[in-house]
Amino acid sequence: MSDGIEVRYFAGLTPYQSCWDAMKAFTEQRDEQTTDQLWIVEHEPVYTLGQAGKTEHILNPGNIPIVKCNRGGQVTYHGPGQVVLYPLIDLHRYGLFVREYVTLLEDVALDTLRDLGVTKGCRKEGAPGIYVNMPEGDLAKIAALGVKVTKGSTYHGMAFNVDMDLRPFLGINPCGYAGMRTIDLKTLGIQKSWQEVATILEQHILNRLKQRRQAVVG
Repeated sequence: MSDGIEVRYFAGLTPYQSCWDAMKAFTEQRDEQTTDQLWIVEHEPVYTLGQAGKTEHILNPGNIPIVKCNRGGQVTYHGPGQVVLYPLIDLHRYGLFVREYVTLLEDVALDTLRDLGVTKGCRKEGAPGIYVNMPEGDLAKIAALGVKVTKGSTYHGMAFNVDMDLRPFLGINPCGYAGMRTIDLKTLGIQKSWQEVATILEQHILNRLKQRRQAVVG
């Protein structure tokens, strides 16, 4: 427990479907007294297609399973070497609207990049997530976002690329953008373990939520 938020790390590679089912059930059953939780997960290889996702953005899935889910956004890939944060929180407790919440998640990714010495992290207008300005002049996506809000409570969240096989991203139009380049920390020359990066992300999201909570309660 940290500042009223219970943090749960899932051991090993977690199947996407069972994790989605669990966080959906948690959210549907919670009430005003339910403690907020932060789930930190590393998934087995999977493509997930958002609620309004178009199958045309799945180009060559090979033998990687596809799960159509109820988060926002188009198609993305989850797999080993990627830290996935699932904040299961009541937005009202933090005085957050959905757009502000998305901005907070992006800030967490930017905070983490700066801690790791990456100063060229940025947002892209109209395309939620966090990108890195590359020397070639293009943008490469390092963190993807997709959220679901039910009666003011959130699930799904953010995926941050640490040390991955990036080839599965070539089988899709990531987040619905043809030719979108994806990248991870290892490709940027940053040698950090999954756990090290997960811990940094955890601390930044807890700190930002604590600040919001303090502002609400005075």
